[in-house]
Amino acid sequence: MVLDSLYIILVIAFILSIPIIIRKRNKGVTGIKSALTSICLLLMVLINILSYWFDFMGLLSSSISLILLILAAYCTRYIPSEGAS
Repeated sequence: MVLDSLYIILVIAFILSIPIIIRKRNKGVTGIKSALTSICLLLMVLINILSYWFDFMGLLSSSISLILLILAAYCTRYIPSEGAS
């Protein structure tokens, strides 16, 4: 019961985070490389939610999540810093 309510909160936060990311991207940041971190993290959340709902928690979903986490960490170098011009 508690775990299901936490997943409902996670789905709501997932849905609400997408427009926030899109608004931040529309403020002048261009290119796909700077968006890869957000895309990888959102895909990781989506894969984990779906694997829980369809009872597919295992080596494959964990491996995909780990690969996406490493890729997101690698792609943080393309995010422009606040002070850079």
